[in-house]
Amino acid sequence: MILPDIIQLLPDNIANQIAAGEVIQRPASAVKELLENAVDAGANEIRLIVNDAGKALIQVIDNGKGMSETDARMAFERHATSKIKSIDDLFTIKTMGFRGEALASIAAVAQVELKSKREEDETGVFIEIENSQVIKQEPIATATGTSIAMKNLFFNVPARRNFLKSNAAELRHIVDEFIRVAMSFPEIFFSFTSNGQQVFYLEKGSMKQRLVQILGNSYVSKLVPVQEQTDYLNIYGFVGKPETAKKTRGDQYFFVNNRFIKSAYLNHAVMNAFDEMIAKDSFPMYCLFIDLDPSQVDINVHPTKQEIKFEDEKIVYAFVQSAVKHALAQFSITPTLDFELDASIQSLDAVSKPFTEEKKSSASSSSLYNSFTKKHQSHFIESKSELKHWKSFYDKPQESSIETQVDTPALLNTNIKLQTDNLVQLHNSFILMQTEKGYYLVHQQNAHERILYERFALAVEGKPIATQQSLFPATMELAAADAVLLNELLPDMHQLGYQLEPFGNNTFVIQGTPADISGGGSQGAVSEKTAIEKMLEQYKHFSSDLKFSKREKLLRSLALQHSVKAGTVLSAKEMKVLVEDLFNCQTPNSTANGKPTYLEFKKDELDKLFGR
Repeated sequence: MILPDIIQLLPDNIANQIAAGEVIQRPASAVKELLENAVDAGANEIRLIVNDAGKALIQVIDNGKGMSETDARMAFERHATSKIKSIDDLFTIKTMGFRGEALASIAAVAQVELKSKREEDETGVFIEIENSQVIKQEPIATATGTSIAMKNLFFNVPARRNFLKSNAAELRHIVDEFIRVAMSFPEIFFSFTSNGQQVFYLEKGSMKQRLVQILGNSYVSKLVPVQEQTDYLNIYGFVGKPETAKKTRGDQYFFVNNRFIKSAYLNHAVMNAFDEMIAKDSFPMYCLFIDLDPSQVDINVHPTKQEIKFEDEKIVYAFVQSAVKHALAQFSITPTLDFELDASIQSLDAVSKPFTEEKKSSASSSSLYNSFTKKHQSHFIESKSELKHWKSFYDKPQESSIETQVDTPALLNTNIKLQTDNLVQLHNSFILMQTEKGYYLVHQQNAHERILYERFALAVEGKPIATQQSLFPATMELAAADAVLLNELLPDMHQLGYQLEPFGNNTFVIQGTPADISGGGSQGAVSEKTAIEKMLEQYKHFSSDLKFSKREKLLRSLALQHSVKAGTVLSAKEMKVLVEDLFNCQTPNSTANGKPTYLEFKKDELDKLFGR
């Protein structure tokens, strides 16, 4: 018996769907391809329209050179491109969209309508494609340029559609891709509309104007120009002044020959240039363009073309670092002596714990101190077992002991007796509280952060926080990406007592804020504006940690921003309320991020220090 052959050629529509899995991973992938094609068509006006975060519609309209009827039909064939004619062309790419399978992939997973017309033609062409099959092709009256609309993405691949994220999450990816293309070409007008609402309206202008349009007016006076020209490459663009550094990498852009790339290696070069100018855990803003011979760079090492390989990475690294350093020096932005202790140092025991004159005296009279400061005393050094009390004196309360105490929600009802009538504030940052067995030193900011976190957690679980209406509602304008993020968080923020209303053009009106958390009124609204902006930045910082849910990140971010800061003077009543609220928490001994809220100092250990 002769077995039949089993290897067969895939039908075109199946092959295209497989290719689409690599090229079109989500709506943002299609946006990137269509925008880049519009740029390559020579357009100076490009409009992006999306509905339902691109799941229902992605449309790009340009006024470029358009296509003939034959070209329009051929554009949807696999491996069809106008930009590569020989293998050598693949290594000297100067255009943006050159991948031959892009439109074929889009047509394999969406319903596509194309309108295109060249200036010299009297009529244009209309083509409708579904599942890689041409449904309709006919002449049409249309403006010069091209309009391509893809509807119902992954309509024929439901498993892929189910893997898409929420509309807000997918829209953020689209915003990212739009920004990357729009930044590269400030000489082109771009607009972006989502569900009928205008997200971006970017007039033609200079590179600086385009950056300010995208990143926000706060950067107007905080951009340092970078400009270096060499025989090997040219570097130009802007870096933010050190004060613009943030806890997240958001505003960092590298472009090679006008194509956005991701490069940890070159990012390291910029970070080195900012050495000692910004905190170690902060990231500078930059938008840098590198122009060099296309033969010196390979852009085909990754399907998305965002990861590339340089012929000589070390030369490029050196030029980038030198250019940024030169720019910062040229504009007199140099490191200054910082007499404030680094945050990581401040958290060390030796710094964070108070060391009073009494403790100095006690320490200097101890045998341990004498063994190190007087001659011939080394043989008197105490054994480790006798030194234990030094460590236990500064020990934090053990988590296990705290957990046993909070079986009853209110710690005040347990055997720990808190004396909250005679509290003392130290350095406007700590609260000294006597107990039967010694005293607690409470960190006011960490304590308040824990209180707010638990209050917010209860709110989102079904016990909403009351809203205090603002007497004079404040208007808050955000960068487009932040506006999309805030829209995503609005339902949970409403539960937390915020009354925020979108006002168009990435603007929100703060109608109300959580009662008992902000002061309210006009001043309260103004401070809330800053708190919300910082909360969004903190939220993005948490976004790099995948173990946090969206809601958890929001709770932690809000608690951190609303907590009373170290250095704030508290009245006796405020201290009393703060301490009592802390010890009524389910987990009073630490913040959600694991920082201690208080330290315990035991009376018997104090006695030992004084030889009693």
